[in-house]
Amino acid sequence: MKTTGNLLRPFGLIIIAILTLISTSYSQDDVIMNSKKFSRLLRLIDSYYVDSANVEKLTETAIVKMLEELDPHSLYISKEEVEKMNEPLKGNFEGIGISFNIFKDTLLVTTTIPGGPSEKVGLMAGDRIMNVDGKNIAGIGLKNDDVFGMLKGEKGTEVKLKILRKHEPELLDFTIIRDKIPIFSLDASYMLNKETGYIKLNKFSATTIDEFKEAMTDLKTKNIKNLILDLRGNGGGYLNAAFDLSDEFLPNDEMIVYTEGIHNRKRVYRARNEGSFEEGKLVVLINEGSASASEIVSGAVQDWDRGIILGRRSYGKGLVQQPYQLDDGSVVRLTTAHYYTPSGRCIQKPYDEGTEEYRSDLNERLANGELFSADSISFNDTLKYKTLFNGRTVYGGGGIMPDIFVPMDTSKYYQYYNRLRRNNIVYTYVLDYIDKNREELNRKYTAFDKFNRNFEVSEDMIAEIVAEGEKKDIKKDEKSLEFTRDQMKKEIKALIARDLFSRHEFYRIINSDDKEILKALEVIGNQEEYITYLTEDLTINK
Repeated sequence: MKTTGNLLRPFGLIIIAILTLISTSYSQDDVIMNSKKFSRLLRLIDSYYVDSANVEKLTETAIVKMLEELDPHSLYISKEEVEKMNEPLKGNFEGIGISFNIFKDTLLVTTTIPGGPSEKVGLMAGDRIMNVDGKNIAGIGLKNDDVFGMLKGEKGTEVKLKILRKHEPELLDFTIIRDKIPIFSLDASYMLNKETGYIKLNKFSATTIDEFKEAMTDLKTKNIKNLILDLRGNGGGYLNAAFDLSDEFLPNDEMIVYTEGIHNRKRVYRARNEGSFEEGKLVVLINEGSASASEIVSGAVQDWDRGIILGRRSYGKGLVQQPYQLDDGSVVRLTTAHYYTPSGRCIQKPYDEGTEEYRSDLNERLANGELFSADSISFNDTLKYKTLFNGRTVYGGGGIMPDIFVPMDTSKYYQYYNRLRRNNIVYTYVLDYIDKNREELNRKYTAFDKFNRNFEVSEDMIAEIVAEGEKKDIKKDEKSLEFTRDQMKKEIKALIARDLFSRHEFYRIINSDDKEILKALEVIGNQEEYITYLTEDLTINK
């Protein structure tokens, strides 16, 4: 029998190959037939339609609608949008290297990027750009897109600026040579206490792993033993960056993720390098805005029982997109595979009800109470999996469920403060305050620690913000104001710190009473509790 089986096996393989060839042939025939059908329709419209028709626009509309029928993440990107869309993930763009704000109809420099071309020639925070290449730009209703169009450009090209600076009687002339400017994916890294470090990533870009390693090198000089990795609101990016980051936490050869699709055979990605944090307590923070690459990292950490996942259920995007360039320079990002966590979970949430229903998922979570109570979450028992080291229960079919649930805070008393934020009252006030007091602040607070200890947002400052709100028809809400007063003071102080020092200092202040971070610190500080979450099956099962 064994001999017969071996003899028959080649014939079986030949039959499978023939059937595959026939199936592929039929599929290609269908594509050719339907492409001819669509081409004929376009020719008929162009030749016989009663009015003039924009054939290019019709084609693009058809492509968009076609992709919407496939899944929510396959999409068409016009040639004009391609470069703009890719820029944040490349990790750099070419320009003069400033952060700016349009303040009182004038382009205000809020910071210069360290080592960038503007800093090198002496441009300073607080400078006002009045003229670009001989053209006045002050008081003309400038928009952000206008600024990007004027100041961005190819590396090595020149731009001439006229600057208004306090205490200078005349405009100052600057000639700046554009260069590559980094776009950071790492928002903050610092020590929360003597043993626990904190790193926050806003996306997964081409430079993410280098930024992470640089941050870890710095934290190791401060004797880091534990790490809180903040992926809240991180919508993903390059999958390779997710693989590389996961590799920092997992021993060699442990699976990070695998991908598979009908036209894409199974491909397994494993840890292959010695990571910078393979030992030590690890807590990963996620929420409903954590997607794709963030879910790869948190899924790998959870499946290998490497660390604790804390927060709320992640977004649920487990589809891999591959970009394909079309003849005119536009791009189709086509879903080609699903990705699966090491335990075999596909965490893609369902999309069989259509794109509109899919996009309203977060509203559904809000309505059914999931964001406020773990008891409102239900899982499908057929999608039950076990972690690979300790055998804890985890679920597929719709995001990563954290080991520790922390509810969202959406108190109605934030409504007044949120209106002030949305109408840009708070940040405009901060810009004005720094503009008027920059010299005194720089003289008084030469280091962040001194600023953090001694600077206080006064009641007068709050009153001025309230008054500015009333000018914009935002009526003072005394009860709401009393409830959010401390939050307002903390955020104003953080915004001032960001402009005076850096984005790291913004988060050091804003995170000072963050309940997810405080819970993570509590668990890290309690060895028994930390081990319990990693070894006992505490997952909700409805």
